[in-house]
Amino acid sequence: MEEKSYKEYLNHITTFIFDVDGVLTDSSVLVTTTGELLRAMNIKDGFALKFALTAGYNMAIISAGTNEGVKLRLEGLGIKDVFLGAHDKITAFKEYISANNIKPEHVLYMGDDIADYAVMKVVGLPSCPQDAIPEIKGISKYISHKKGGKGAVRDVIEQVLKVQGKWVELS
Repeated sequence: MEEKSYKEYLNHITTFIFDVDGVLTDSSVLVTTTGELLRAMNIKDGFALKFALTAGYNMAIISAGTNEGVKLRLEGLGIKDVFLGAHDKITAFKEYISANNIKPEHVLYMGDDIADYAVMKVVGLPSCPQDAIPEIKGISKYISHKKGGKGAVRDVIEQVLKVQGKWVELS
């Protein structure tokens, strides 16, 4: 049986779910002298997240991290479903799709490491940044040409919205 191209899944996506560290960030953590952990997020990723929300897509973040600054940034973009401290991501995923009546095959999930594996095995379009670990790349139907925190989120959102005719039309 011939393997489907990832592009064949784009038309069916109604929901985006992203990990934070290694996906929305480059996995770096700056530690201040007071012990505060700082992360950098890509502004273009942020634009795409907000644009997809405005276009009517479901959006969630599932992360094992608990950084309050990350939560404030994501909520500032309009993302209401932010699951932090989710060490068992599959449980958070199942609760989210059940509460929102979402079919797993309509979900694009982008992760980069072992904690994302279980969720990625059950979604319609598992995807990852270019610098994800080999095990995650091995189950991804789409591997972005961009690294985590460097536009991988924008890349995948833009592709889905373009295929569905919902991306920015400039003329």
